[in-house]
Amino acid sequence: MDQDIKVVSTRFIFNVNVNCYLIKSNGRFFLIDTGMPGKRHHIERELVDSGCLPGNLELIILTHGDKDHCGNAVYFREKFGARIAMHRNDSGMTREGDMFFNRKPPGRIVEKLFKPVMGLGKKDRFEPDILLEDGDELTRFGWDATILHLPGHSSGSIAILARDGALFCGDILADIKHPDVWSIVDNAEQMSSSVAKIKRLNAKIVYPGHGRPFPWKAFERLHG
Repeated sequence: MDQDIKVVSTRFIFNVNVNCYLIKSNGRFFLIDTGMPGKRHHIERELVDSGCLPGNLELIILTHGDKDHCGNAVYFREKFGARIAMHRNDSGMTREGDMFFNRKPPGRIVEKLFKPVMGLGKKDRFEPDILLEDGDELTRFGWDATILHLPGHSSGSIAILARDGALFCGDILADIKHPDVWSIVDNAEQMSSSVAKIKRLNAKIVYPGHGRPFPWKAFERLHG
């Protein structure tokens, strides 16, 4: 089954971008992550220019519940008539609008700095329509891809592995200066296990939440 991948990248903070991925498979569209609310109209134009219109966006798939990845989920659900799918472990983050809902308690300074910026506003909070689990197949929706539960950045972080080896990994891996494990880790043991799980896959190209897509072999050369 052929698939087309469009990268929609927007500025996040400092020199770091955040990526959304629009997949076209079998005449249907799938949106992986949705960016920050302040970037929604730019992202929407990119989707429409690619032929993604109300009625043909099959799913909005969220790799995890942070605002920079789910900030436009409600807007795009209403605009395009699509369902939102994510792992149940991060659904409390999007329901309460609190990035620390399922994470270790932050220090007071961290909480004071991040909560006002990274909290979801009330109109952008939501419950997902579909709860995804490790091993779920997306073929029933029209895309030959599999869900992988990869906790570590958050307890409900997931990746999507397409049959051709494209891996959409959210905030497990990144490529800001070079391919690496993403620097923001909630549970180091889980993150290590998730990276080990990726190493056992047949991934070819990695599409991270932040930074540039990169060949999996580039990560292997640096990290074994």
